[in-house]
Amino acid sequence: MINKRLLIKHLLAHNDENSFYDKKRKISLGSKEGKAKFLKHICALSNSNPENNSYIVIGVEDEDNSISGVDFYDDAKIQNLVNAYLSNAPIVAYENIPFPHLPDDKVVGLVTIRPNKGKICSLRKNIWKYYGGSVFFRDGSISMPKVYDLKIEDKNSEIVKAIEDHAQNNVELTLDGVFDFLNKRKDFNPKYKVFKEYFVVCWAGKKKTVKENVYYSRVDIALINEQVKLFYSELDEVSFSITDDEFQIIEYVYLGLQHQKKYYPLEEVSIKFKDNVSYDIETKLLFKPPQYDKKTLYHIYNSANTLLEKLKNKAPLTTAEKLDVFQLPQTYLICYFNEFEDALIKLESAKYHLKSYDTDAYSNFKDSVRILRKVKYN
Repeated sequence: MINKRLLIKHLLAHNDENSFYDKKRKISLGSKEGKAKFLKHICALSNSNPENNSYIVIGVEDEDNSISGVDFYDDAKIQNLVNAYLSNAPIVAYENIPFPHLPDDKVVGLVTIRPNKGKICSLRKNIWKYYGGSVFFRDGSISMPKVYDLKIEDKNSEIVKAIEDHAQNNVELTLDGVFDFLNKRKDFNPKYKVFKEYFVVCWAGKKKTVKENVYYSRVDIALINEQVKLFYSELDEVSFSITDDEFQIIEYVYLGLQHQKKYYPLEEVSIKFKDNVSYDIETKLLFKPPQYDKKTLYHIYNSANTLLEKLKNKAPLTTAEKLDVFQLPQTYLICYFNEFEDALIKLESAKYHLKSYDTDAYSNFKDSVRILRKVKYN
């Protein structure tokens, strides 16, 4: 089994970007341009590596390869995006890899593109400035369009195999990973469990009981063998269900308007461990958005718009408005789920104003966008 942290180190040590891996400071899948560039690299790496895995490492500075990290990205539906825009789409996985020097909420993103066995991958339809039917290949470290002489050649399988062989996990790395996790999360009741006599899962969280239901916040879950962070959340609550061969997580979001809030199940994630030293991760959306009276909601929506305008104009806020700023992202989210279509535009336009106003307000924005992304992909 490959230790993904070790794999990233070996990839970064292998000269610079090349035809089997790319590195990015960050990616932006929330915009058409960001999606298009991401899909271009997936297409090019797939076509240039028909017999071996290829990779994109995210959260690395281009100038000196220093690891600065990115936010935890828990979108298990990234394959849906690839399938929607690429013909002969490869299998793609996005994983969050923790590094010891990074803060708890930062990881390195690792995108793995599985070999496509000679099939030519191309854009299925237009996106941004790229036309449907476009085919991309790697030209050194650049993803370039190609029109003529479309040959699929195996040039990298031997060197990628050598890199992956050097990144294999061992008992010492696993034990070090367990001890590191237990020490780092010692304030949040860390635990571990071994599945199928091989897989080691560590988890930690702050326990609280609400009406006889047990929830955990500040949750961190990691598959130690691969050094993959399976789940991380500072804001939402989580419940666990653990058997001898399955680790199940149900994530809840605390939603509502003003003082009328409650927990809503958002998503169920099941990690099922097999006897053949493999595992599957299955996700299921559980979310049913809260519905409100339209007249009441219209009044709240208008108040939110007034507050947003004051933020944009840097106008002074009342004491009540200063508190309402922290609820602004969730207010727009709920309005959107109640068929206020323009609320999505308002939410997106609030991003930079919330970011400059307060760190916690911006964290609430990112969490609302994450919920929205999960619902839209499903």
